[in-house]
Amino acid sequence: MRTKSSVLNMAAAWGGQMVALLMQLIVRMVFVQYLSNEYLGLSGLFSNILSMLSLVELGVGPAMTFSLYKPLAEHDTEKVKSLMRLYQVAYRAIGAIILALGVLTIPIYPYLINGKPDIPYLNLIYFLFVFNTGVSYFYSYKRSLISSDQKRYVETLTHYLFYFLYNLVQIVVLVLTQNYILFLVCQVVSTVLENFTLSKMADRMYPYLKEKSIAPLPQEDVAMIKRNVGAMVFHKVGAIIVNGTDNILITKFIGLAVTGLYSNYTIILNALKLIVSQVFKSITASVGNLNAVESEKKITEVFYKTLFANFWIYGFCAICLECLFQPFISIWLGEQFLLDQFTVTMLVLSFFFAGMRQAVLTFRDATATYYYDRYKPLFESVVNLIASIALVQSMGIAGIFLGTIISTLTVCTWVEPYVLYKHVLKCPLKDYFKKYLLYCVVTLIAGLVTYRLALLPQGNIYWVFVIRCIICVVVPNVIFLIVFFKTSEFVYFKNMAFSLAQKILKRKKSA
Repeated sequence: MRTKSSVLNMAAAWGGQMVALLMQLIVRMVFVQYLSNEYLGLSGLFSNILSMLSLVELGVGPAMTFSLYKPLAEHDTEKVKSLMRLYQVAYRAIGAIILALGVLTIPIYPYLINGKPDIPYLNLIYFLFVFNTGVSYFYSYKRSLISSDQKRYVETLTHYLFYFLYNLVQIVVLVLTQNYILFLVCQVVSTVLENFTLSKMADRMYPYLKEKSIAPLPQEDVAMIKRNVGAMVFHKVGAIIVNGTDNILITKFIGLAVTGLYSNYTIILNALKLIVSQVFKSITASVGNLNAVESEKKITEVFYKTLFANFWIYGFCAICLECLFQPFISIWLGEQFLLDQFTVTMLVLSFFFAGMRQAVLTFRDATATYYYDRYKPLFESVVNLIASIALVQSMGIAGIFLGTIISTLTVCTWVEPYVLYKHVLKCPLKDYFKKYLLYCVVTLIAGLVTYRLALLPQGNIYWVFVIRCIICVVVPNVIFLIVFFKTSEFVYFKNMAFSLAQKILKRKKSA
């Protein structure tokens, strides 16, 4: 059941994200034709500011998801009802506070912009960003119930349906009006309708949510939730400072136009992160269920399989980004939208090292061990800010990404697995670092070989891009296969793939 749910969740996430990425690329192509590059930078800046305001959530989301795993697995509907009532109150309060703080920060955001942009109605634009973020919380607590019940595919398919429709409308609005405010209004309307729809779907899937008789949550459960939320505050602060300040630093130290260039790369990176992260999000509920009912040995076996998949996916993606980023941006938008190659390499390395944490973070979230490394994000964010601000002075935008790499390697890479191994897996940590180092070395070798081969094709940029794509698909995967084909982790996934293929063939024959 856990494997089936994970596969369904991944399939829905991948399919939806591929459609979403295609729509994003089309919208951005239309966007740069009708609006200036400063609007792109403004969008990135305001998104970062709103991510800072989302600190108000205080980690309620992960704590909520974890607390639902056990009662859902045990079909304890009374406990689920009590938890959902608590989260309803919490999320509506969070949404209201974000709206209030957003309005209060209207006089502040102009000081983060290096030079006044030639964009009218800046305050209205900022308020639309604030409203879209704040209103998203009013019904979103029911989304977490669907995901926690290993039915994330329901939430995912609904999200991408609305995403496709509102992007379609945005394209029409840009072509007909070239009005950025109407462009943002489309997103706000979609956010409201999507959350309302998912709320109604949750009511149909879990009819007991509409029952009036709801018992108060036991004090020991409230205490545990408070403890987890308190721990997640630190993680939330760290994540926002590390991941949510890049556009602010670029805008402040370099300029809004460069923020716009960077935003084109982040479209691809964020889409890829979403596609890949869905693999881990789709198994989080299953890992939570596993942790509730299985032994430490079984959990460890599953973790090593997840770590192997983590390496293969992020290693392959990083190699593809390094080889294909620049020609893709040239074809998509034009060479005038390119960053320099060294900056791109730093961006890709930052993506890879952050990605290599996903297996550990998935198990951490599913087992709620984030309490034990609650101070880690503070050290991470301090190192990140100091390194980024120091390096941006001499290296420009590349220094900001190098600062993120430094904070990841010096803090996260060893603290997070240490906590997981000590409190959940309870086995020697050296086994993890042996595998981690091996995976990084193999990725580096595969990346160097692939990059050198990808530089050989010359001529028409379209044909060069196609040939590079073929090289990127074949070379790293062949190298990974040669190194790991005898390992138990590879054998496990090979057998899973064969079993799935056989089931599909049997269904086709019976049909």
